[in-house]
Amino acid sequence: MIFQQFKTQSLNIDYWPIETGQCWAVLGRNGSGKKHLAQALLDQQLLPENSHASFSLISFEEQQAFYEKELKKDDTDFMDKLDPGTTVRALLNATDDQLEALKFLNLESILDRGYRLLSSGESRKALLAQALIQRPDYLILDEPYDSLDKQSKAELALFFARLAAKKETQLIFLFNDINEIDDWHSHVAILEKGELIAQGQREDILNNQDLHALLDFDPSVLPSWLESFNSTPAPDPIVKINKARVSYGETLIFENINLLIRPSEHTLLTGPNGSGKSTLLHLITGDHPQCYGNDINVLGFKRGSGESIWQLKKNIGIVSPELHRNHRVSGSALEITLSGFFDSIGLYESASPIQITHAKHWLSLVGLEQKVSTSFKTLAYGEQRLVLIARALVKQPALLICDEPTQGLDQINRHRFLYFLEHLSSQQRTTVVMASHRDDEHLALFKHHLKLKS
Repeated sequence: MIFQQFKTQSLNIDYWPIETGQCWAVLGRNGSGKKHLAQALLDQQLLPENSHASFSLISFEEQQAFYEKELKKDDTDFMDKLDPGTTVRALLNATDDQLEALKFLNLESILDRGYRLLSSGESRKALLAQALIQRPDYLILDEPYDSLDKQSKAELALFFARLAAKKETQLIFLFNDINEIDDWHSHVAILEKGELIAQGQREDILNNQDLHALLDFDPSVLPSWLESFNSTPAPDPIVKINKARVSYGETLIFENINLLIRPSEHTLLTGPNGSGKSTLLHLITGDHPQCYGNDINVLGFKRGSGESIWQLKKNIGIVSPELHRNHRVSGSALEITLSGFFDSIGLYESASPIQITHAKHWLSLVGLEQKVSTSFKTLAYGEQRLVLIARALVKQPALLICDEPTQGLDQINRHRFLYFLEHLSSQQRTTVVMASHRDDEHLALFKHHLKLKS
């Protein structure tokens, strides 16, 4: 099929032939237009007339849209218990044979859980399973491996390779990272500023040295680093957790977790999806209800001793899929960044001139100086994540909590964020606790490594 000429303010496609049996990977940086390309494909705007092909899209934007749809159906306030919403089992409405065919996704533990209660990685698996059951003619996969652990990623890649070999469903992958392109991707296209600047067989495109130059990160081009707002020494220890235990009914998430973090002792959390990494971070931030039933001290405050949540959060910066998912408020990139000074989702207070200066500077540091006034909601997912990184770092907090912080970022911006962590480490004012699935994010600054088990 030849996708016809399509031009909008955000997208300009002149000619894109996709033949039966080809498996395409479209590579583009954050803001390159992958979001608009995916939507144009889903809406069948690139199809020739009289085409009747079916499309399914898996993306962070689709996850967010489904999550917000589920929120509107939340009846918790009218019930005497938590309304879990649509369960994964109801969402899939699958036969036993279909579930058996999707066994590699390890859905058993989440089938009877509500979609709103799933982690980012789990919700990604659920929507992917739904799309695979529908068996569309074209399956568009926007960053399908993001937020998945190594084993899940390897199993999913093997499944995609087999699916591509069958040539029953045309697969179109949208990637930020050139390293995600595999041998079984037959063709590659490069998207830059809404245009396909290169397309062809995988080997020909990936051997183009100009492409690699396009993806290199050069920290020397960054603006200078501003002095921190935070001058008060952090208490020692900054985090202390003694024999933490979290369970949901009869389901045990983890138990006997001990964690002692002193200032500048940066800590890395690893483990498979569902092992409790996000839950442990929520215990630290106070965003998990069971934090008060555990022996936890954070920033000199013992949980449950009458401390205000705002006393803690004024010294904490957070980057996480859950915080991203909860940013459904209106506001510009600048306003969302400024909200980091007030620890609010949305800006409801007047910012000082120096706060505005710092916020604009951080938007320059993350490469969004041209989008200061752009609505947060209209930004692509990766650009939204950059704004939330600026929001977390704008006050250079005593404690920085990062849960899969580079989710949705391209190579340049992922290296940019890791450079920020290394710089913060050198300043010795911010202590980092980070959960990650990526081996290449195991930086030397992480002196402690806690590996959780499923």
